[in-house]
Amino acid sequence: MNRRLAAEGSASGVGAPSQMRDPPGVEASTNWKEQISDGEEARFERYAEALRALQREHAGVGPPSRALHAKGTAGVEAEFEVLDGLPAAAQAGLFAKPGRYRAYVRFSNGAGTRQPDKTADVRGVAIKVLGVEGRKVIPGLEDAKTQDFSLIRTPVTPFRNADEFMGVVLAAAGSKLLLLPRIFGALGLRTFGVLGRLSSGTSAPIASLATTHYFSAVPIRCGDYAVHYALEPQLSADPAAQPSSELGAELASRLERGPVVYDFRLQFYVDDRKTPIEDASVEWRAADAPFVTVARLTLPKQEPASARGQRLAAYIEELSFDPWHALEAHRPLGNVMRARN
Repeated sequence: MNRRLAAEGSASGVGAPSQMRDPPGVEASTNWKEQISDGEEARFERYAEALRALQREHAGVGPPSRALHAKGTAGVEAEFEVLDGLPAAAQAGLFAKPGRYRAYVRFSNGAGTRQPDKTADVRGVAIKVLGVEGRKVIPGLEDAKTQDFSLIRTPVTPFRNADEFMGVVLAAAGSKLLLLPRIFGALGLRTFGVLGRLSSGTSAPIASLATTHYFSAVPIRCGDYAVHYALEPQLSADPAAQPSSELGAELASRLERGPVVYDFRLQFYVDDRKTPIEDASVEWRAADAPFVTVARLTLPKQEPASARGQRLAAYIEELSFDPWHALEAHRPLGNVMRARN
């Protein structure tokens, strides 16, 4: 089934409505499907064990940190506002009706070790929306009152699936002298294309978390539909700004002066060629799947450097953020998301 969506525009720039509006018509299809290969679950269990081993190795004699996104750069409180007047296809789960929710937000660097913020890295942001009623996906947590969203700085991953991703992670964990042969063994002829995309996705400098776009890069459900989601900052990036060596401190300085706001946007599945469910290396281009603004994430004015702000950041750092902490209406989809589970 196809449905044409009418969508409202989002705001961008500094405190002023954008002159750019969401497309007046968006094609959305419910004909998506997942394709699960034989032995997938057993492979994913082996990957989980391998990541746990890396956690223990990185920790040494101390407590283990996250296997990936080990360094949190900021943890702050937020408000997540679901907007009114959404297209019918978007009105599912958390977006079924307008409302305001408290939220926690954690920004992070992607590496499995804590390294300087100027080092090339994947950047991530995770959102935990609080007070969300409805049945959740994870067995034993069906009555939990949270909905999580996880995003990275690029709209696509270099890897088609979890097998390619883990091939590179495990190759990088071994001898540096054997890095390229190990990656080639995992990826074959795709090696140089994947490494090129990985380098371009991590090497771009970042001046501020407040002016950075973030993307899910992989799909979830939105009721009967499949979607990608994204955060679009309402603050414009300063082209003259230098890369920040202290991303958390730079954000804290902004928040001490006033709020930081992002539009939360959806892209709807169109077909398996333009918007594939299983291949995470294919970008869902806005020309094929235009963005629809459904919510607003506001980091209110606050003092992250204060005693309260530091206690809050420490609390958020210890929280588990997982796209599978989700309503049934927002169940994660595709190979990479199933691996995360």
